[in-house]
Parts: sequence; structure tokens; C-alpha cells
Amino acid sequence: MNRRTRLLVGGLLVAAVAIAAWAASPDGTLRWLARLAADPVRFAAVLLALSLVRPFLAWPTILLAVAAGYGYGLPGIAVGTALMVVTSVLPYWLARRAGGGRIGDAGERFVDGAGTVRSVAASRLFPAPSDVVSVGAGAARVPFRAFLVGTALGELPWAIAGAVAGASLDSLTAESLSEAVDPRLAALAALVGVLLLAGPVYRHVSGDDRAFGGVRE
Repeated sequence: MNRRTRLLVGGLLVAAVAIAAWAASPDGTLRWLARLAADPVRFAAVLLALSLVRPFLAWPTILLAVAAGYGYGLPGIAVGTALMVVTSVLPYWLARRAGGGRIGDAGERFVDGAGTVRSVAASRLFPAPSDVVSVGAGAARVPFRAFLVGTALGELPWAIAGAVAGASLDSLTAESLSEAVDPRLAALAALVGVLLLAGPVYRHVSGDDRAFGGVRE
């Protein structure tokens, strides 16, 4: 299969997943994924395609980790983390291309003071929509490499929770998402995020924009 054919097949696969996901509820898509789990290669291809179109559907990113855990067991932690990074790139890229205006300038000053990786990682520890963090990082012009590293670190607890939950499931349904995160884990992750950003937030509010442990790359 030559490169052009591979690109065509890949594009058709993404389009097929987008249409199927758009026409179906998350529950329907998860049930479809469950039927593909017996074929690891096809399962991985569809998961990757779903990660690319997920931002348009506004589905929670932990869906990817739950599905990865269901299909691959505990090794799905690594797969889920990678997918959660991939699915965050499009909102980041669009926001960076659009520019953030004065809000983006303020965000850039904050991440310069707090550290780019730290800002992204800490923001993702809060139980807030992942795409909001991605857009904020793009508007603040966080360097791409720092964005990827920060996203991987910040999404890791959610990837672990989702994959562990998925690995224990007998069936893959939308109800799985509500059971994937223990409220105690969410509270602990949020507390860590607060501790990571407490110093930089204080400096930012007080008008001290000196770097706080980070260098823009």
C-alpha cells in the first residue's frame, strides 16, 4: 500500500468514525468499539480516529481511556494517555492560530511566570473540560512541546482511572464514564493542581511577573 493510498484509507476511516459518532450517542459508539476489541489493530485505528474527531463532538476525553482499558487492560493506561494527548492538539492548534487578544496576552504572562509545563499539567488536574484547557494554552501561546508534556502529565491520573475502570468492565457503555472517576481522586487531583498553581497565582495577582520555576521554550 503506497503513501497516497494509506492517506486515503486513513482519511476515509476518520470520516467514517466522525459520521458514525455524530449519528450515534456516546453509548452507541462505545458499544461499537466493544465489538471491535477482539481485533487489536482495527480497535487501535478506530480509537485514534475517534480521538481526532472527539473535539467536534465535545465528548469527555476520559472516554478514550475507558475504551483503551477495555480493549487492552492495564497497558491501556499508556494508550489512553497518548490518545488524550492527541485529542487535545486540535483545540490547542485552532486557538493558537486564532490568537487570544488581550486575554491571550494575560495568559502568556501567567504561564511565563508559572512555567509552561506546570501551567498545563496543573490545569488538567482540575475536573474541568479538557478542551477549555487546550484552548487556553493555545491562546496563551504555550510552546507545542511544553503543551504535549504538560498534557501527558496532567491527564495521566485520568488515564489511569479510566483505563483501570475500563479493564474491569464486562461491557462498554456510556454509564462507564460516570463510574470511571472516583470523586476522591477528583478531589485529590484538584488539590494537587491548586498547590502547583498557588504560588504563581499569588505572584500574578500581586503584579509580580517574575518567573516561578519555569522557562518558556
